[in-house]
Amino acid sequence: MRLSGISLMVAYSLSLIFSQSYLNQDLLKMAKEGQDALVRTLLTAGADINARDEDGRTALMLAALGGHLETVESLLDAGADVEASDDDGKTAQDLASEKGQNEIVQVLGIDPKERQLWESYMEAGLRAYYEAHYSEADGQFVAALSEAEKWGDQNLRLAGSLDNLVLVYRAQGRYAEAEPLYLRALAIGEKVLGPEHPHVATNLDNLAVLYLTQGKYAEAEPLHQRALTIRETVLGPEHPDVANSLNNLAALYEKQGKYAEAEPLYQRALAIQENALGPEHRDLGTSLNNLALLYEHQRKYGQAEPLYRRSLAIREKALGPEHPAVAISLNGLALLYHYQGKYAEAEPLYQRALAIREKALGPEHPDVSASLNNLAGLYHAQGKYAEVEPLLERALAIREKALGPEHPDVANSLNNLARLYEDQRKYGQAEPLYRRSLAIWEKALGPEHLAVATSLENYAILLRKTNRNAEADELEGRASAIRRKNP
Repeated sequence: MRLSGISLMVAYSLSLIFSQSYLNQDLLKMAKEGQDALVRTLLTAGADINARDEDGRTALMLAALGGHLETVESLLDAGADVEASDDDGKTAQDLASEKGQNEIVQVLGIDPKERQLWESYMEAGLRAYYEAHYSEADGQFVAALSEAEKWGDQNLRLAGSLDNLVLVYRAQGRYAEAEPLYLRALAIGEKVLGPEHPHVATNLDNLAVLYLTQGKYAEAEPLHQRALTIRETVLGPEHPDVANSLNNLAALYEKQGKYAEAEPLYQRALAIQENALGPEHRDLGTSLNNLALLYEHQRKYGQAEPLYRRSLAIREKALGPEHPAVAISLNGLALLYHYQGKYAEAEPLYQRALAIREKALGPEHPDVSASLNNLAGLYHAQGKYAEVEPLLERALAIREKALGPEHPDVANSLNNLARLYEDQRKYGQAEPLYRRSLAIWEKALGPEHLAVATSLENYAILLRKTNRNAEADELEGRASAIRRKNP
């Protein structure tokens, strides 16, 4: 019995040795070929980052020798030994220099302490961003950008710093400042990785979303289409990242009211995710919500409801009942009931979504303000004005504090509060809010944006109620001109 036990132990040990050996061999092979995603997967699986081949070369040396900058970056991030040398006494930097891989030589020459400092700024910035502390995030990302600038104007860490800083600018509604940073990050990615790299597709989609937010649909569409083409060509037509591009392009068409063009894209995205990830994967929640919202906009409530319910069930199971993504599905389903006048069914869903966001994100997070606005809208529709006002005032205060006083979401809150006062015939309180919301939208989105047209129309209604028809005519004329330019 003891001998048998010893044999089993020996066999088990040998299997571990062989498994580690295979992992290391695969890591070296993938690094040599520049298969960055597989390199990261193998490292996660336990491959030795400093394992060597028959020439004493590590994965970092092989990636540097092959000119695979992205793989070099991943290996450095994972802690590869930059000072290690092969059997000929050459480091990764030496090998890259011999091959004329100047960008890789530059990256390998970065002081590890400087790299760690940059990483600490990026990590602190992301933490602050996800907590909606945007001013703090701004400072951390600017510091990271300053560090990255030291390593040349064409390095991926610089592009990453720019991408993260743009996240903050977008959240704060600083669109004019965001655009040149996106363009610079895109240019770096195209030069360093090549114009057909999947990372470039991500940059293209990000820039397109910025244009979509600003109502620049003509500028956004070719970027989304190019991103989709890159991903289909490089990753294959059934890759989950292709589904992301399809969702983005569909959202653009939906925003323009091109529902017939959006629907097959949303449906294809959902099918790709179901086939690639399984029918209960959490990523399906987004695609289901998107398709449900499209049907909701077309008043196809019977088709929207089962999609919202499935999205909610998937997210609750995959992420837990208190996850912020669950709140998104709850809000979608609540809006569906709200639009159908099913107020008693909508209210508990709105309230649960609000409670989840307050607990998970904190009471001052912008997502909390969105839930407050939704709940206020429900009470407004029922004429419960006393319950509406404190919700709208709290939402406005959150947005002004978190996003700044000139963010478009602040304009939305001002507009909602103005409508409440208008419905209560408190015209003197409503007018300055309409004026301020209009000024914010014009500054943030430009004078020709459809949101500006809506704001002008809302203000004109108030003016007519106070017998100022000439002023109302002027505003309505401006709104009509904007809508003619944005059919």
